[in-house]
Amino acid sequence: MNSKRKRGDRDGIFAGNTPERAIIDIGSNTVRLVIYGGSMRAPTVLLNEKVTARLGRDIARSGTLADEAIDAAMRGLARFALLIDDLEIADVETVATAAVREASNGADFIARLRTLGYDPRIVSGEEEARLSASGVLGAFPNAGGPGAGGSVADLGGGSLELVALVDGETAGAVSLPLGALRLPEYRGDSGKNTSTDMQTQLEKVIAKAGWGLASQSGHVPTPLYLVGGTWRAMAVFAMQARGHPLSDPHGFELDPNSARSLTELLIEEPQDNLKNRKRISAMRAEKLPDAAILLQALLAQLQPSAVVFSSWGLREGLLYDRLPPHGKARDPLLAGISVFATQRGAPPTLATRIAAWTVDAAPSRKHGSERLRLAATMLALASMQIEPNIRLPQAIDWAMHKRWIAVSGAERAMLAAAIAANGNALDLPSDVQALACEEALEEAICWGLAIRLARRLGARSRRSLQVSRLLVEDDALVLRLATSHAALFGYSTEKDMKLLAARLGREWKVEIVPDEQLRTDKDA
Repeated sequence: MNSKRKRGDRDGIFAGNTPERAIIDIGSNTVRLVIYGGSMRAPTVLLNEKVTARLGRDIARSGTLADEAIDAAMRGLARFALLIDDLEIADVETVATAAVREASNGADFIARLRTLGYDPRIVSGEEEARLSASGVLGAFPNAGGPGAGGSVADLGGGSLELVALVDGETAGAVSLPLGALRLPEYRGDSGKNTSTDMQTQLEKVIAKAGWGLASQSGHVPTPLYLVGGTWRAMAVFAMQARGHPLSDPHGFELDPNSARSLTELLIEEPQDNLKNRKRISAMRAEKLPDAAILLQALLAQLQPSAVVFSSWGLREGLLYDRLPPHGKARDPLLAGISVFATQRGAPPTLATRIAAWTVDAAPSRKHGSERLRLAATMLALASMQIEPNIRLPQAIDWAMHKRWIAVSGAERAMLAAAIAANGNALDLPSDVQALACEEALEEAICWGLAIRLARRLGARSRRSLQVSRLLVEDDALVLRLATSHAALFGYSTEKDMKLLAARLGREWKVEIVPDEQLRTDKDA
């Protein structure tokens, strides 16, 4: 959008993040600017601002974008253009979806966008479906693995996009006129169709588009990934109704029976009750009952194995599509946490050294993984930059509630347990205990105690890790120190050794050995 030289975050306005990319998403309901920084494999949202222009509100009736909606959109887009220019963001992508591509005056609207300096493109329904699926593949790497499969249903204001995931590729993409703004049309002219009548009509539209998968021979149930703000509001409602320990709807999963129960509850829920729910806007609340009927139709026609809510969709698909193969292959959990932790004094190089030093004594076992243990190490080290009086609750909130990608609820609990143990807080909060079994939490507590020992041994210095080893030998926990650094074994180190050994159920000892012997041991 501009050709200014990109600069770093010299003014510190985004906490050390450089605004790298901006996406303008012109939808049927909202016009949104999102600015991203950090790793594009797990991008950090630096700004997310929207205008509820409702460009698609009159499409079904008049086939045009309403003048008032255009004015509202242009006012917001003029502001966005100034923000992008002032922040000197050179990489800007502007896309328009269902409302603009279907409106008879869509081309005129696009021409007005160009006067503001935008270079917009109208994406087809099939491309919109594919981009949303690409976002899902980026957020759920296992969905794209060999032999994996699933379906994506992206509910926007003007349309519903459906696309299949097959071995990491997309197939059968369709765009249907079943957006949140259009669903009321299926209640009939008087709006008095029953929910059953409406569901029947919606099922017919879905089946006619070739998506009556349940009736196909050899149908194998696979997950249904739901993308879009209305679906996310539905997930928030479900999580609140269940008293779920987590707050981020991304990755929230329901089995088909629970999903059906949720839809029935939403259909019957009084509108005022929905509008009074925290974290559900009045706009979303208004659409939830109709969206619930649409989900009933999808469940009937697709018969999925599970329903999974995704916060990644079209915009994230645009980012993911541009990554080179090695970028797509990066672990999104580690990519996101490494940027976050680096800004808080815990770069990946330090965390990797400490994870390597602790691996013999406290490796990943039955419930964890080495990627999760490394992520826990980064967050535990970063937490030490927080003031002690607020450290534990804030760091546990990082683990439990920050939007990390490709991590389950049980894994979040293990991250939290490791962080707590790193601070010698072994009485875990009830929300953490509710998400993972005792054995998994115990595994993570041992990670945290080992991290604590490593960082306190030599104040996180590289040298302290080079002149020492932590290992299990003859069923005992052994700290081996070079003679030159024998004094590192102080009172705090002795206390940390006792804590970890007791948790592991082992005896412990310290061995002081010649520097040369320790180097030989490390090389062996």
